[in-house]
Amino acid sequence: QVQVVESGGGLVQAGGSLRVSCAASGSIFSLHVMGWYRQNPGKQRELVARIISGGITNYADAVKGRFTISRDNAENTMYLQMNSLKPEDTAVYYCYADVSMVAAGPTFRYWGQGTQVTVSS
Repeated sequence: QVQVVESGGGLVQAGGSLRVSCAASGSIFSLHVMGWYRQNPGKQRELVARIISGGITNYADAVKGRFTISRDNAENTMYLQMNSLKPEDTAVYYCYADVSMVAAGPTFRYWGQGTQVTVSS
């Protein structure tokens, strides 16, 4: 099995910074893509950023230039540095990891439990 755990959410004032982390552990043979979604009550979950094992990154237009995603492949850990935060960034942030547990095996997506990020105006 694979476990995905987020940490680092909290409350910050608008214009401030916050870093959230995501660690994957367990039966991991290959960790392909890791990424972050966010969701507010009554709204669809939206992709914030993702990073592929080779280091290629993608960002939602709403966070480009403010958020930076990175990963430590040796530790199966991913980070999201959030700068110039806005009240509209307030949401529960969910981490995911696309994992293969055996060589040439299928890829499964595992989700973390979510971490709350609140930006006050």
